[in-house]
Amino acid sequence: MTRTLLFVSSLLFTLSAGAQSPPATPEAPASLDRRAVMNGQQVVEILDETVAWYRTLGVQQQSATQPSDLLILYANRQTADKVVNLAFEIARANAELLSSEADVAQSKNNEASQAQRELQRRLDERRTALEAEIREAKAALADAHKEQRAAAQSRVAELQSELDMVNARRNLIGAMSTFAYQSDANGSGASALKEHIDAIAAAIPASAPPTATAPAASGSGNSSSDATAAPSLLETGDGAHRLGIWDLASNVLRLSAKLNTIDTIESSTAALQETFARIRVSPQKQIQALAAKSDALANAADNTDNAALKGVRDQFDTLAWLFKQTAGILVPLSQEGVLLEQYRRNLSSWRESTKHQYFDALKALAVRVVILLALLALAFIGAELWKRTVYRYVQEPRRRYQLLLIRTIVLWVFVIAIIGFTAATEITSVVTFAGLLTAGLAVAMQSVLVSIVGYFFLIGKYGIRVGDRVQIGSVTGEVIELGLVRLYLSELAGDGYRGPTGRVVAFANSIVFQASGGIFKQIPGVNLAWHDITVTLPPQADYSALKERLQTAANAVIKDYHDEIMRQTREIRKNIASPASDDVQAQVQLRFSASAVEALVRYPVQLQRAAEIDERISRELLAVIRSAESQKA
Repeated sequence: MTRTLLFVSSLLFTLSAGAQSPPATPEAPASLDRRAVMNGQQVVEILDETVAWYRTLGVQQQSATQPSDLLILYANRQTADKVVNLAFEIARANAELLSSEADVAQSKNNEASQAQRELQRRLDERRTALEAEIREAKAALADAHKEQRAAAQSRVAELQSELDMVNARRNLIGAMSTFAYQSDANGSGASALKEHIDAIAAAIPASAPPTATAPAASGSGNSSSDATAAPSLLETGDGAHRLGIWDLASNVLRLSAKLNTIDTIESSTAALQETFARIRVSPQKQIQALAAKSDALANAADNTDNAALKGVRDQFDTLAWLFKQTAGILVPLSQEGVLLEQYRRNLSSWRESTKHQYFDALKALAVRVVILLALLALAFIGAELWKRTVYRYVQEPRRRYQLLLIRTIVLWVFVIAIIGFTAATEITSVVTFAGLLTAGLAVAMQSVLVSIVGYFFLIGKYGIRVGDRVQIGSVTGEVIELGLVRLYLSELAGDGYRGPTGRVVAFANSIVFQASGGIFKQIPGVNLAWHDITVTLPPQADYSALKERLQTAANAVIKDYHDEIMRQTREIRKNIASPASDDVQAQVQLRFSASAVEALVRYPVQLQRAAEIDERISRELLAVIRSAESQKA
């Protein structure tokens, strides 16, 4: 705007050809170096950078979780408030200097306005005179003789051209004056900068201009915010008293993020400190230049007469004012450097403390991981020893399979328990979680859990194993697989000799808990059963003698299998509580029916040879009946 006013002023004086210039204003003995003053854009940019740096206090507050962190945060808050206040003090001092330049420009603008009005007045007078001359020339042209008409017309044309030039000059002066007024009224001067500074300061309470009550209010506000923030910060804790791997890992990551945050804030502080150091160079040079000019003026004043002393005094006043304004910029800039250096030392102390906490947390996590791996290694080593012991000392396949299955279950239970207790934060949380998980599984997998429990009943002392012949409900078959949840039978069918049908029947292990059905199985090592045959005796026979003959015939067949039957009988005696009969002979029982007398013959058989024994006994009994019928005839 100042350059525009100067341009308009020079243009107006150029257009006032032949006009006398007004008296020149005496040049000041010392003028302000433009490099020592920031323009409005630079002032706003520095304030924006300072405010952005100030807002990192919020990030610091989120990262402060220790009492020592709160102390550093409080110190940084106090320092940051001072830095922001000094930044706005510097900005306002620059605005005052820019305002002084605007006043100088305004005085020059007033001089230009006076010259403009003087020039416009002369142009108006000249236009009035030209219009009068044109009217007289036109009147003379109307009365002129034919030989004088050409000269009169040339005179009128020349006067009209001069009038057009005067009008053009008046229009140009009016247009430039309007432009200068609009440039001055567009809000880009020192007053607009002050308003911008106040608007930024309104968003930062710490930057409010100092008043009689401002320090107390500011202090109370900070104390209130700290008091409000302190409980929430302390409640978060650092997890140092907890031993869960999850918490330790989270603590390590949080401390690593805190270190990165501190490094970022330190870089931002260093950049702001560098900015203020760069700005401080020009005011320092200006102070030195003003001091040198003051010394030179003092030396010149010694050789000045009384008439010129008033001018020297005005120059001293100007130098003193400039020195005071420049010092108002330089002193806060120097204080900014000291405060930011202190701020960086606080951050360095905070970083060292956090770094120490980070390495401690990392060490605790490493120890916890080593303990976890050691416990898992012990569990797997114990499982391997268990496996080798079973293979070495247990030769029975069924018992070996059971022990290895128990080994697998125990191993993974221990692995899950070790991982759960190691990774958990608190034992109570593990117990609560395990209880909820168990309840949920019990409801969702009730049938499966019952089948798993039934498996352990099936592999007990009187349980079943692969190869056993069992009867479940109406199905008889040979066990071909016994799983944790299901067992599979190869179905057997037939009246005497039972052979495979080619079908596989699957039963859930929960069958052992069902009231109906049930599982029927021979005692281990026993393959003995009692069969019975009912025969009709001839009428009017000697039933007592016939009974003796039937029993003798059946025992004659059983005699061929006597040794094996006796061995299995003794095996049964070992496994039952009630005493078993030593009699393994065939038994005959007479009974009456509606039409005749019947004899029920019961005899022991080996299941593998049941069909053979049944057939032989049937033939012998048939022979006895036929013999009795022939004797009667």
